[in-house]
Amino acid sequence: MNEQEEQLKALSEMRDLMNKSSRFLSLSGLSGVCAGIFALLGAGAAYGVMKGIFFGMPFQIQDVVTDRESSPFGKVLDAVYFSSIFNLLIIIAAAVLFLSLAFGWYFSKRKADKAKIPFWNPTAKIMLINLFIPLIAGGLFCLAMLWHGIIGLISPATLIFYGLALLNASKYTLNDIRYLGMCEIALGLIATVFIAHGLIFWTIGFGILHIIYGTVLYFKYESGK
Repeated sequence: MNEQEEQLKALSEMRDLMNKSSRFLSLSGLSGVCAGIFALLGAGAAYGVMKGIFFGMPFQIQDVVTDRESSPFGKVLDAVYFSSIFNLLIIIAAAVLFLSLAFGWYFSKRKADKAKIPFWNPTAKIMLINLFIPLIAGGLFCLAMLWHGIIGLISPATLIFYGLALLNASKYTLNDIRYLGMCEIALGLIATVFIAHGLIFWTIGFGILHIIYGTVLYFKYESGK
């Protein structure tokens, strides 16, 4: 190996070291797959609640439409009559979120241990901060819409804010997350046109897209290692 090749190798190793120190690389594709599976299960449970399969309380967004002129959004919820249903939906959403985070932590920690790299470091903290700022803002925005009885845009809003959160955090982790974020935003914007089918778009965004993304991520970075 001549001197020039040694210099190029040293520069390559230095670039890899800087990349590892400035990005959170422990994110596991299996965590995305699990999040997608939990989202599909949660969507199925939510569908059962809304159709009255579990509790005999059928609910359709068309049933809560009042005078369109009474709201600029056209879809207004009688919050008192349907509060029990929405409490169940919130519990389902919270369970999906908790399980997704728990399994995401487990698989990412396992990946970091296998690669013998620190799981929790300043880069991970910065990534989480950038991830949760849009998520918290979106969550508060959705709660405000729920408070005012406007439900048609809640599902699109969750997709859009989640996509923005992924884009915001992608600077500090794998670049592949950026593409998932853009897909979530695009799907959320489409869902604003078809607000009566919010659960379907939510299922695609948080379920199917997560499974596809997680599978691609796993075979790209983890399989065979």
